[in-house]
Amino acid sequence: MTVRRADLSRDIRALISYAVGCMFGRYTLYEDGLFYAGGYWDYGTKVDRISDSARANGFSPWNPSALFLPDRDNIIPICDDEYFADDIVGQFVRFIEMVFGKAQLEENLKFIASALGGSGTPREVIRRYFLNDFYADHLKTYQKRPIYWLFDSGKKNGFKCLIYMHRYRPDTIARIRTDYVHEQQSRYRTAIADLQKRVADADTANRVRLTKQLQKLQAQAEELRSYEEKIHHLADQMLQIDLDDGVKVNYNKFKDVLAPIK
Repeated sequence: MTVRRADLSRDIRALISYAVGCMFGRYTLYEDGLFYAGGYWDYGTKVDRISDSARANGFSPWNPSALFLPDRDNIIPICDDEYFADDIVGQFVRFIEMVFGKAQLEENLKFIASALGGSGTPREVIRRYFLNDFYADHLKTYQKRPIYWLFDSGKKNGFKCLIYMHRYRPDTIARIRTDYVHEQQSRYRTAIADLQKRVADADTANRVRLTKQLQKLQAQAEELRSYEEKIHHLADQMLQIDLDDGVKVNYNKFKDVLAPIK
């Protein structure tokens, strides 16, 4: 028998991976093993099953906010700021709160951030991990056959989101485009207009800092503009996937808008 040595960083990353699985419905806090890995998916039916399992394990199923349920549309944005209500960092924080308790939330986030490493507040460290390192860890875990797919506009982090391939539907790309990409473009336009005004009104000391922020947003907005054209082309095709074809074949259909597998 081989005994694996304890490794805090590795174990925390495994916890994060499990949390993401619960966000997508691959796992649930209320049943052991896999909850969903293919076949028929109906959100209401799955919620009913989770509620039944929760009740059987002593949880109250009557208040939906008391349960950790899968993401409804199978699209979880990864942003460098809190742009969306279902942003992955917000979902992860809620997961930690529900599993370990509200009273210990900040202490637990600090512990997780310390294990991941890096500077900033615990939420900033966790956000940076999701932006920069989570997908590389996922590819390593699944030997370059990812079950979560990263839609990625590029190096400027103009837009990123994850989906669970087993819950993919032909209209998923269209939903990403209309509900998330377009929304992100709108937020960039608003933020850029605000910063332009602030730069014009700023004193010399603040103008340099604000100008850097403005240039970053403008670069992200331009990256996302080009990405929107690519994703628009795919959205119109309403592509099907066949899980029996395997990850490599299906992933290749969307290679122009997905993060490259390295």
